[in-house]
Amino acid sequence: MGAAALFSHAAEIERRLLVEYPDAHCELDFATPLQLLEATILSAQCTDKRVNMVTPELFKRYPSAAALADANMDELETVIRSTGFYRNKAKSLVGMAQALVDDHGGEVPRTMAELIKLPGVGRKTANVILGNAFGLNEGIVVDTHVARLATRFGFTDETDPVKVEKALLPLFPKDSWTKFSHLLIWHGRRTCDARKPRCEGCSLRDICPSADV
Repeated sequence: MGAAALFSHAAEIERRLLVEYPDAHCELDFATPLQLLEATILSAQCTDKRVNMVTPELFKRYPSAAALADANMDELETVIRSTGFYRNKAKSLVGMAQALVDDHGGEVPRTMAELIKLPGVGRKTANVILGNAFGLNEGIVVDTHVARLATRFGFTDETDPVKVEKALLPLFPKDSWTKFSHLLIWHGRRTCDARKPRCEGCSLRDICPSADV
């Protein structure tokens, strides 16, 4: 597919997904940037639904970065145990909170460079925070759904998340990057399943190079 055709293909996919999912948004429950950061750390290899069952108690027990930084590790692990990998996640949460207290006055920073220095925070998590907590389109969140659909739609052959993001960024207007990631995530969860994509009822079937394959 040539460059012009690829841009046209990308624009049409985005247009149709916007029609299908006009309300697509981050499905993690949060009220503050810190809460979203905590929830995103917990969401690694865990469903948003499960995270949303755990975070009300987490947010209640540790209402600030300072409180989380001083958390008793055993108690914290008990609260988040059902999200899986709870020991590593507890270390990341406390380390992140301590870094916020020590280096940022307890507040979540607003730049990619500062965010990715926090324990447990990589580029994907930073993109989630910047786009959804601060309304800053610095990149496209590439989770398993976005990576899968980017390949299925013919946007890239890359599988590494950083390379997938690099391939996607030029195809879409910067002010739509955060929204576009939600569109792909919603479509991946609701239609374009990893094992059995429901191509028959998909609104993109006629233009998807992977349809019915």
